[in-house]
Amino acid sequence: MARIAGVNVPSNKRLEISLRYIYGIGPKFARKICDSVKINSNKRVNELNEDEVIKIREYIDKNFLVEGDLRREVSTRIKRLTDLGCYRGLRHRKKLPVRGQRTHTNARTRKGKAIPIAGKKKAV
Repeated sequence: MARIAGVNVPSNKRLEISLRYIYGIGPKFARKICDSVKINSNKRVNELNEDEVIKIREYIDKNFLVEGDLRREVSTRIKRLTDLGCYRGLRHRKKLPVRGQRTHTNARTRKGKAIPIAGKKKAV
């Protein structure tokens, strides 16, 4: 396993796929990294030599905000919104969907398990 940006990327997968295991790198950036460093994205990670791994590591450190730094930045942005008391901050504080989704039905992932209301009966 190669260690890039503090993450053990899987060695038996293609480079383009295994780079996605790093928080902050998706399909687009994985492709961009492979093109910039001039390494074939179809090459397996265990086929890379040490120089290529170092090139990838240095390119990511220089050009991308990944893993711990990115998580810290996202959490500080959310904390700023909650401290301001703006609408988005209130939605974060109440653990409700932030981006305008419907909450009357749905939103179970964000709101948690549905709690039945005791004593509520249907009107006849």
